[in-house]
Amino acid sequence: MADSTNLQIDHSTPWHATSVETVIGELAVVPDAGLSASEVATRRERWGENKLRAAKTVPAWQRFLRQFADPLIYLLIAAVIISLIAWIIEGATGIPIDSVVIIAIIVLNAIIGFVQEERASKAVAALQDMTAPTAKVIRAGQRHEVPSASLVPGDIVLLEEGDTVPADARLLSATNLLVGESSLTGESVPVEKVAGEVEADAPLAERTNMVFASTAVAQGVGRAVVCATGMRTEVGRIAELLDSTSSEPTPLEREIAGVGKALTVLVIIVALVVMATVYFITPDHSAASLITILLLGVSLAVAAVPEGLPAILSMVLALGVQRMAGHNAIVKRLNSVETLGSATVICSDKTGTLTRNEMTIEEVATVDGSLALSTLEQLDDEVGGDVDEYRKVLVLGSIANNAEVRSSDVTSDRAEIIGDPTEAAFHLADRRLGLALPEFDRVREVPFSSARKRMTVVVRTRKELALVDDASGGNDPSYEWVIAKGAPDVLIERCTRVRTNGSIMPLTDEHREQIAEQVEHLSALAYRTLAVAARPAQAADLDGDDEQVESDLIWVGVVGIVDPPRAEAGEAVAEAHAAGIRVVMITGDHPTTATRIATDLGIIEPITVPDPATATADLTRPPLALTGRELDALNADQFAEAVRTVSVFARVAPEHKLRIVETLREQRNIVSMTGDGVNDAPALKTADIGVAMGITGTQVTREAADMILADDNFATIVSAVREGRGIFANIRKFLRYLLSSNMGEVLTMLLGVALGTVLGLRLEDGTVILPLLATQILWINLLTDSLPALSLGVDPVPRDVMSAKPRRLTDRVINGEMWSTIVFVGVVMAVATLLAFDWFYPGGLLDGPHTTDEAHARTAAFTVLVFAQLFNVLNCRSELDSAFVGIAHNRWLWGAVALSILLQVLVIYVPVLNHAFGTVPLDLEQWLIAIVLASSVLWLDELRKIWLRARARKQVATASATHVATNE
Repeated sequence: MADSTNLQIDHSTPWHATSVETVIGELAVVPDAGLSASEVATRRERWGENKLRAAKTVPAWQRFLRQFADPLIYLLIAAVIISLIAWIIEGATGIPIDSVVIIAIIVLNAIIGFVQEERASKAVAALQDMTAPTAKVIRAGQRHEVPSASLVPGDIVLLEEGDTVPADARLLSATNLLVGESSLTGESVPVEKVAGEVEADAPLAERTNMVFASTAVAQGVGRAVVCATGMRTEVGRIAELLDSTSSEPTPLEREIAGVGKALTVLVIIVALVVMATVYFITPDHSAASLITILLLGVSLAVAAVPEGLPAILSMVLALGVQRMAGHNAIVKRLNSVETLGSATVICSDKTGTLTRNEMTIEEVATVDGSLALSTLEQLDDEVGGDVDEYRKVLVLGSIANNAEVRSSDVTSDRAEIIGDPTEAAFHLADRRLGLALPEFDRVREVPFSSARKRMTVVVRTRKELALVDDASGGNDPSYEWVIAKGAPDVLIERCTRVRTNGSIMPLTDEHREQIAEQVEHLSALAYRTLAVAARPAQAADLDGDDEQVESDLIWVGVVGIVDPPRAEAGEAVAEAHAAGIRVVMITGDHPTTATRIATDLGIIEPITVPDPATATADLTRPPLALTGRELDALNADQFAEAVRTVSVFARVAPEHKLRIVETLREQRNIVSMTGDGVNDAPALKTADIGVAMGITGTQVTREAADMILADDNFATIVSAVREGRGIFANIRKFLRYLLSSNMGEVLTMLLGVALGTVLGLRLEDGTVILPLLATQILWINLLTDSLPALSLGVDPVPRDVMSAKPRRLTDRVINGEMWSTIVFVGVVMAVATLLAFDWFYPGGLLDGPHTTDEAHARTAAFTVLVFAQLFNVLNCRSELDSAFVGIAHNRWLWGAVALSILLQVLVIYVPVLNHAFGTVPLDLEQWLIAIVLASSVLWLDELRKIWLRARARKQVATASATHVATNE
């Protein structure tokens, strides 16, 4: 055992490029003995526990207070303060209704946001996996199983099939060791590990003499010395990279914040101007007059601020989140829903996201030809010997096999595989075809090794097994067999005969050439190839040397294996493209494999190789795929151009993924990044919305993501995009409704003061009569800005929502055209409301047939504004279509309108509410006049839409005519 009191791990040469002897010397450890208990304690004190740095936990009270960090909330709080000041100046009698209601709205909004975040956190916690809780080590010359957190540099770790690698370690020895590194590198198949040296500049996926924390041993055994623990591991390095990246506000958050700031400025300017105007035109500057002026300021503030906006926005997003949760998408942040709907680029990892993460045989080839497994699956036994040619390849490959498939449903995406996934592909194929293996006992095994590139077994079957269709083919049925499986180029050298047309023939040069062409063809299609050979066993095979056993074999066939695309992923990619969304694959896997999968899914178009005799190469065409090394060779401008034109990036490191996402965002894209491995986490956090896998995803990835797919299904992402677009369309609907309704309230108050003399609202002594009271405005906002607005938020999603292009980053949620609609509707509302007041109040432009007092006039105006907003909710279901199109589709809207009408009737006829809101009962004629004036909002907006539709048709016709003229 070594003493490392003066141990200094300042390693300039990478561990993988250093000899084993040097590694052992620098780590000061004796491989057979390991570290002593005291040495472990010393090193742990120095290097800390083998754990990743835990993310800081935000206390619940801070998460709740965070819900109030919104410009609109600040504005509402200011309105509360103003209202309380006015209430105190008036004598603080009764209940400050304005303040209480606004505070209730603020708290309700915070509760909704907080509860949703808590639900998402619990859902994420339920998905967390425990990683490598224990590790097998040699310490003080003895084997121990210890907590993985206790490992230190220099520990000797023992690795076996099924283990999770607990730390980064350099291999001292390895026997048939295969390690699955898809979570770290994106490599779809387990990596064969050896103890030799590797080039210093080898990428992570090619450091075959190292094992890394969080990866899994798929096969074999090994012994390794720990080189790095905790945050110094490759996983820790990614965690550091993750800490250095920051999340930014979503486009919707930025837009709503902008609206809040704009409304704040508007409220301050309008309130100050009006209050100053009233102050100077009013001769009475007594305390009572000042209170009236202050109440006017409160009224304008309340009128301008859509109090329900934060709560309605949160509720609409929460409802969308609940619908998505029902489709296996867990959203951690409410605004992420809308962001995903605005995505212009979806960057996705390959393994386990676009593919099944399950090695599958897709092609079976014999010297007589090749057949896709899907075709073989459709053929029945009546086809005869031709089918048996291919089936025997699969059955023999399953016999010469150490893998196990425990899932009863092998067509499932989640078959439980024990051992090498590539070997398991034979079992999956057999069970998919319904092939039953003969009962057999394994007599002997010549194991696989990286040098041999093959494995051979000698088996004794319970029934006869023949390589020919009948006993007359020169090869009698036998009970004992030698069966080999391995690399085609290696196995063919061990063969002297070949199975063809149900018979055994000598292996000729023509056969060899034909087999080589088949293997080359499969490899060109990015298949991993495995060959199968066999022969009847002889007595000497039972205890003879390995060379003897693996000689004079009969070539049976070769299979093409690949981690296939998910069946639904291709449709999802096509739908994304139709919606104008670019799909980019970013993977650590081999570029040939990545290109094959991307082509199959339609991410890139297959390239047709031209005849060199008749065509020249297209040097302007971007490459189908770029590797990390190729990206490193590019300057900044070339890198940006590559990101703009290339849709497949392979053999990339976490830094490449991060830089690609950053560049896409710099190019004004809204980027969604999807992944499952820790190597994806920094890019997920940097993207506008990060999407992690719930089943195969790592803890680090889930913590970095904004959304988690509980089913690991890429198609769920596109479904979430559709949902997000529908939510965004509905957000625009209720924003248009809320802002136009509040614009009507502001203009009612503003014009009422500005035109007070004309409308008879300014008395001879200078007193200004307010067209509406502050409590009435607040009631309008509560009544019409809550349930009707919320009902717009659940309006059915248009069927063609995915046919439109995604909105650009520069597009505003509230654009110029919407603002014009808001102002137009606001003006109509204000005019209708003031006309109602003028009609019922003497001394203005109009004197109705039954002139009433101030209370009746204000009640009528109050009612007109309420019903005008209820008519407006019908307008806002579409920017162009008539309000009567699909008018019955949203039953929630009609329920909200009916309830609002009922509550308004109660306010007018219930004495207690009359006192609270300054209303009086109206007769039937007054009701009819109020409703007719209020309906002008609907009819005038219908005329505006007719004009807009006509203008749109004219623009289309003009553009079409211009296009035809240009072509001619």
